[in-house]
Amino acid sequence: MSAATEAPPPLAPTDPGAKPPRRRGRLTPYWLLLPGILWLVVFFALPLVYQASTSVQTGSLEEGYKVTWHFATYWDALSEYWPQFVRSVLYAASATILCLLLGYPLAYLIAFRAGRWRNLIMILVIAPFFTSFLIRTLAWKTILADGGPVVGALNTLHVLDVTNWLGWTAGDRVLATPLAVVCGLTYNFLPFMILPLYTSLERIDGRLHEAAGDLYARPWTTFRKVTFPLSMPGVVSGTLLTFIPAAGDYVNADLLGSTDTRMVGNVIQSQFLRILDYPTAAALSFILMAAILAMVTVYIRRSGTEDLV
Repeated sequence: MSAATEAPPPLAPTDPGAKPPRRRGRLTPYWLLLPGILWLVVFFALPLVYQASTSVQTGSLEEGYKVTWHFATYWDALSEYWPQFVRSVLYAASATILCLLLGYPLAYLIAFRAGRWRNLIMILVIAPFFTSFLIRTLAWKTILADGGPVVGALNTLHVLDVTNWLGWTAGDRVLATPLAVVCGLTYNFLPFMILPLYTSLERIDGRLHEAAGDLYARPWTTFRKVTFPLSMPGVVSGTLLTFIPAAGDYVNADLLGSTDTRMVGNVIQSQFLRILDYPTAAALSFILMAAILAMVTVYIRRSGTEDLV
């Protein structure tokens, strides 16, 4: 009892002017972040500021450009090239929906049914990355060639009758039509949809499916109530990784399309490299970036998930 009730020894007096001990390594995380921050500043922020100043310049390549704060360039570019903006959003949205419809079953198969074949299927998914983007797109010119087996099969199945009615093809021709451009976008960006979906599906605890079965839930009910809601982070990530680059793409429309299927990326590329109208090209780039940012912000808020893969 005396030991338990004995008062502790008094603490040593502290010097109010003494500095607190410095924690070692407190600045280490900031030093590790410094290379990445410098990279973003040099290769992203500075070019963005330069393009912003270019968009409000006036002049010509011979006389030189000067910053005159000519914001009318934005309105002129939008009023002249709004069909290309609408077409870009439509093609990108169509390719994103097709990638989701094709990629989700494959990602589900890899996550839950592939077994020992999982690694092989994953290699096949990323195999297109082993070749150039340009080569992959040019291959579709052979696949969709006039009189080829693909066009013949579409004619036999009367698919082209439907696409002709929708305005996506012209007669018996698939190349140089919107359908060819969407097919190219879907193929090139499909892996960007499958990989986030697979990562999200793989995280789902299999015991949740067993619990749903114990509660007499049918497979479709289990998918609708358990699997799909838990895979929403992968759905959101995959659709963003597909839609954003597809909306700004110009290679597929240039190689598989025609002048009637030009996207805003083709206009920007032409303004920069052929017409040499740098202010208009910069203004179109910022309009496209602002439009995509607004759509992505609304989409993320409406998706109901903040956990992105």
